[in-house]
Amino acid sequence: MLRITFPALAAALITFPAFAQPRAAVRQACEADYHRLCATVLPGGGRILKCLTDHDNDLTPDCRSALRSRSK
Repeated sequence: MLRITFPALAAALITFPAFAQPRAAVRQACEADYHRLCATVLPGGGRILKCLTDHDNDLTPDCRSALRSRSK
């Protein structure tokens, strides 16, 4: 029986192009907002995403839209 661990499955899903595109779109749309609002936040554990969503009113329209599309 083939046993797949969660980290191996997660890595496979992240590297699959269909799953990587939304992440790349958010990164591109939100890069300036990240530097402006969340530069002191350490990566990992969803902290940057949380920081950006906590600053929803301060985000550029492109970043806000990209984050909302990601959550659909």
